[in-house]
Amino acid sequence: MDKPIAPLPYEPKAPKKKAPLGACDCHAHILAGPDDFPLWEGRVESPDPEIDFESWLARYQANLTALGCTRGVIVHSIFYGTDNSVTVEAIRRLGPNFRGIGLLADGAQEEDVRKFVDWNMSGVRLNYVHGGVLGWAGAKEMAPILKEYGLHIQMLMHAHLHMQDLADDILSLPVPVCFDHIGWPDLSLGAGHKGIKRLCSLLETGRVWIKLSGLYRLSNMPYEKTDEIVAALIKANPERCLWGSDWPHIMLNGAEMPRTGDLLDALDRVVGDAETRQRILVSNPAVLYGFSETTK
Repeated sequence: MDKPIAPLPYEPKAPKKKAPLGACDCHAHILAGPDDFPLWEGRVESPDPEIDFESWLARYQANLTALGCTRGVIVHSIFYGTDNSVTVEAIRRLGPNFRGIGLLADGAQEEDVRKFVDWNMSGVRLNYVHGGVLGWAGAKEMAPILKEYGLHIQMLMHAHLHMQDLADDILSLPVPVCFDHIGWPDLSLGAGHKGIKRLCSLLETGRVWIKLSGLYRLSNMPYEKTDEIVAALIKANPERCLWGSDWPHIMLNGAEMPRTGDLLDALDRVVGDAETRQRILVSNPAVLYGFSETTK
């Protein structure tokens, strides 16, 4: 059966206020044409077959320019399974201001993790919502090796469903955990829900990070329904908050296609002060992803 084609993102739109020098888009994906890199058979949709790797790369760079970002983190797409080649090549082409988050399967060995370091990867992604190639048990087993090589775990989960069950395990891990998409909560439950409050308490420890990304998956433009939870996460620990565009917005599942400039505007609406904005967009990514202050 043919896979549905992922919709194309809008042309880049600048935010009302561009990102500061050294800003990092901490969550984006690079795709490719079917002749460039092999797609995973288990994927639920496919990128447009008429757009090749070079074109996707150029589109991403245009998006960064519109935002004012000079750094980025390429999160490997499940479209390609555990073959990280498309992400590895993207990072190589983009240069020293870029890092990757890759996929490893349960039971991955030290040599697999060592390759991630060679490829300029900063972490391994785990999808606790949809499942995939890496489970929570496998991630915990892998954690000591990740620590040895300076990598972390990036996780997609639902804070209102999973946080209470995960919290104790996360605090016992030897590596940091970075949560995607503001914990992908049920907005109707508000910031006072026990899952969000537990997530905030973990942020306060400094042991976990949160990406203020994926707002369009939870609310329509201008994403004001997410403000309460974004504000609570920033208040809990502004030194552990990151921002990402989630470009090119694959697997929308009915959500409206966003413009990334509007997503950065949504962050600015909540943040308010320049110091916190600088921390979220520049300083915090430099800490987690190891960017040099001399390569802005």
